[in-house]
Amino acid sequence: MTGLPTLFVSHGSPMMALQPGAAGVALQQWGAGLAARGDLRAVVVMSPHWMDTVAAVGSHPMPPTWHDFGGFPPALYRLQYPAPGDPGLARTVAQRLRNAGIAAAEDPQRPRDHGVWSPLRFVLPQARWPVVQVALPADARPADVYAIGAALAPLREEGVLLVGSGSLTHNLMEFFGGRPGLDDPAEPYVQAFSAWVWQALQTNDLPALLDYRARAPHAVRAHPTDEHFMPLFFALGAARWPQAGSKAEAITREVQYRYLAMDSYAFG
Repeated sequence: MTGLPTLFVSHGSPMMALQPGAAGVALQQWGAGLAARGDLRAVVVMSPHWMDTVAAVGSHPMPPTWHDFGGFPPALYRLQYPAPGDPGLARTVAQRLRNAGIAAAEDPQRPRDHGVWSPLRFVLPQARWPVVQVALPADARPADVYAIGAALAPLREEGVLLVGSGSLTHNLMEFFGGRPGLDDPAEPYVQAFSAWVWQALQTNDLPALLDYRARAPHAVRAHPTDEHFMPLFFALGAARWPQAGSKAEAITREVQYRYLAMDSYAFG
């Protein structure tokens, strides 16, 4: 059996955990197929809700489920994702990054933010596999994040699922200003940006994606700040896409709440 695929998942609004829509169903189906392979050992996730000066690695043996948001229904704050951590894997991840010339550190205190536990509740609802989180360096460019993923790519052959968790579009000013419903029609600019990214993935156009802010339609509107797009490059680097011949699979391309493209892709 070949190494595990890599995954980019859009975690959308924190309400995804309670109102998953079609995206949640699709992720659950994909995750069931992943678990059925029998070779999954652990998960390493980059989330933009942990940004640091370096590519810090969470080494807590049992990270608490952190409800790092406010103003949502009480039911959301009762949700837990009790998967263990893995300090040994965290050390391995940090060392592989340093071996690649990437500054890294271990953080034994960091809890597990919703960028990790919210999508994993659908991808791997059993919460039985260890989960280790990697911070997004605050000053990283797309090529830098790609390099972080590439440094960890060999872990795929050791049963480690490498996940970039972000959001394909992330304009919170419009989202909170409009108060849209889950199934409201998508904004045209959201659809245009999503279509451009999918076309670049289908044509193996890594240079275009790395320069997305200048080339993609409505890039700045889709991402006034780009931290939620960066985890895509972690997943691409971890797959060494497209140099390794890996192909992109669209798991879901749903738009929720008018402004949030929930595109999730597997690479392998």
